[in-house]
Amino acid sequence: MLAAVKAGATGYLVKSASREELIDAVRRVARGDAVFTPGLAGLVLGEYRRLQEEPGPKLTSRETEVLRLVAKGLSYKQIADRLVLSHRTVQNHVQNTLRKLQLHNRVQLTRWAIDQGLDEEPEGA
Repeated sequence: MLAAVKAGATGYLVKSASREELIDAVRRVARGDAVFTPGLAGLVLGEYRRLQEEPGPKLTSRETEVLRLVAKGLSYKQIADRLVLSHRTVQNHVQNTLRKLQLHNRVQLTRWAIDQGLDEEPEGA
């Protein structure tokens, strides 16, 4: 269930929910409400609080620098040229960052970086 919420689900009912509960939940979700079986709501809130308290992954300054350029749409070759690194070193930084952030591909990584504002110019740049 937590994976479903992480993937964007706005509701979750147990199999034993009645027909009326299901119809009501569909209507409420259509209005924009989040609907969870009462016992599960506490589990979701607890997991959310735990995640908020956990420190995020620690990226090195070089990983962050590479990630910023990935978020701007540069290719690995362009990043390597700009940072005077080998193409393979850039790939290694990206792979390490994917692992730390528990993401699976460059598209997810780019989306995460943009959500974090890494596609914007840092202050003083």
